[in-house]
Amino acid sequence: MVAPVRSRPRPKNNNDFRVNEDPREFDNAYRRILGDQGDKILTEEVKWLAVTHKSFDQGRRGFNDRLAFLGKRIVDLQTSLALLNSPKSRQQAEAHSAGDPHGRTPFRHAALEGLEGLTPFAKAQATDKRRMAQLAEQYGLGRVMRWKPRKADNLQTSGVETVLAHTVYSIVGAVALQKGGEVANNVVRQRILRPLGL
Repeated sequence: MVAPVRSRPRPKNNNDFRVNEDPREFDNAYRRILGDQGDKILTEEVKWLAVTHKSFDQGRRGFNDRLAFLGKRIVDLQTSLALLNSPKSRQQAEAHSAGDPHGRTPFRHAALEGLEGLTPFAKAQATDKRRMAQLAEQYGLGRVMRWKPRKADNLQTSGVETVLAHTVYSIVGAVALQKGGEVANNVVRQRILRPLGL
């Protein structure tokens, strides 16, 4: 609850940060990230929840942490599958097997092809926070996400990249809950991994 009247004067370094309240801009961002009918995939309540960070209104209206947790797991899985099936990882596997000085041939199986390309470093680099934040900005999520930065005049030090990446993950999680895993997997492959080069 918020008191109708402040008992203390406002601080001098007022940290006013305005968030978007225009539903048209909001729907446009969803159309950019989810496709032509992207604004109709999720219910209105879930759409607003997916772009609301816990810092906004001190979490009283709900926030997207749980949706982001689910969405990050889906993005991680699809990133692993994309790295396994990428042509670069197959070329690395062939280069490693061709250079054995003792003439040995390693065990090969079709299901294990590309396993050398699936490293924690490659996975972390593919879905790096900065790359995810840039993708979110391309989709216009920075203009519609609801959050309260620590310093309104310096968003970088307030963690805008983390909040943008978090918002992308929460939208994926919301799609998974509302429309199922197959739709969410397609969104990740087409709208996140493909623009990131996977």
